[in-house]
Amino acid sequence: MLLLLVIYFATSSQAFLVAEAGRFLLSAGIFIYATCNTGRPSPLKVVILACIFCTLNGYLQGYTMIYCTHYDDKWHTDFKFISGIMLFLLGITINIHSDNIILNLRKAVDVGYYIPQGGLFECVSGANYFGEIVAWFGYAVATSTLPAFAFAIFTASYSGTRAWHYHRYYLEKFDDYPKSRKAIIPLIF
Repeated sequence: MLLLLVIYFATSSQAFLVAEAGRFLLSAGIFIYATCNTGRPSPLKVVILACIFCTLNGYLQGYTMIYCTHYDDKWHTDFKFISGIMLFLLGITINIHSDNIILNLRKAVDVGYYIPQGGLFECVSGANYFGEIVAWFGYAVATSTLPAFAFAIFTASYSGTRAWHYHRYYLEKFDDYPKSRKAIIPLIF
């Protein structure tokens, strides 16, 4: 919903504040996620670097949308914008659902590894990463800015590599790991 507000107000003078508020909330969410994670909590250094990255990325995204991109008065009714938003919402839904499955795998202070079950985890090892990639490509399509596409490509490269490594790890560690699961793209890779 915050993305919709940022994009909708992108032509107003308040868009920058909305974009930065969104990035602040995202950074706060990362901090809460990292501290509430059961088992192995994220190191504080990683959380701080993630917050800095999100703030800088948000600034770049917001600045580009406000000062470097011209949107027509009816751009928010354009097929490209609507399809991008739909793709973003699909991706963020997959990501949140998959993250919840992962968070519920471990009990308090448990540090073991378990096979994720349910949702897109029935098809791929990195369902959470797949959702994140879909979301950021949807954002890139909706905003149609170079930094958004650059970030989507970075996300696909980084998250795709992580999913592939997790997939290989699961195949090596668990004898009963489903051989039909792909690494990140359902039915393909």
